[in-house]
Amino acid sequence: MTTNKPIKAVNHSLTRRESLRLLGAAGAAALLGWKDMQASSVSTLLNTSGGYGAIFSPATPLFTGNARELSCVARPEQTEGPYFVDEKLNRSDIRLDPESKSVKEGLPLRLKINVGRAKGDVCTPLTGAHLDIWHCDALGIYSDVRDNGFDTRGQKFLRGYQVTDINGSVEFQTIYPGWYFGRAVHIHFKIRLFNGNQKAQEFTSQLYFEETITDQVYAQSPYKTKGRRTLNQQDSIFKRGGDQLMLDLKQDGPGYTGTFNIGLI
Repeated sequence: MTTNKPIKAVNHSLTRRESLRLLGAAGAAALLGWKDMQASSVSTLLNTSGGYGAIFSPATPLFTGNARELSCVARPEQTEGPYFVDEKLNRSDIRLDPESKSVKEGLPLRLKINVGRAKGDVCTPLTGAHLDIWHCDALGIYSDVRDNGFDTRGQKFLRGYQVTDINGSVEFQTIYPGWYFGRAVHIHFKIRLFNGNQKAQEFTSQLYFEETITDQVYAQSPYKTKGRRTLNQQDSIFKRGGDQLMLDLKQDGPGYTGTFNIGLI
């Protein structure tokens, strides 16, 4: 079962030997940061980590070494929030609303997420995982929910999932997100593994953006009509490990490409 209680990042680094020793004590089936649908969460199993969702410093690669030089990086889990809807939309371009056929306006953002799994002393791509993303539009509105100020039920813009390929990668075409009061600019993501039709493991967190880049984006339409935003350090959820969940952004034509690596055990 998932929980809305955020799990903070670990504030200390461990050697590979110390990490493997702790993992051995927790059992070989434990997944770093995952919720196990059949047993307790990792934060409970690995009580040596102080109740956190990872036993590694999230900025530190767990292992590297396979032919693709994939880097497993531990990341903190964060709250799912109230807006996840399991639309089962397997698609790469999430800008389109499949009902109205309209495309959400905003600065283009190509999002690449690479998921690895630490096995023994190497990091290998995690293939076949379902990775959902969802976020608000340029004016801070989510699709297919009813909330104060909007009712978008039946619309499905800016939602979708992809299945990680042989390289453990997925790619989405979306827009730079907007914001809403109390929350910094962010994208939600959820990684799930299935055993047949049954969900086996799940990891949920959020992605964040550098303020200087957001400043440039929000000087443009349609973002500039929204007013002064909530900054990263003003967001209580960001403060729970958000600095380890920053997208690596690079200019890509009129928009950006964002890359994010995450490792699980």
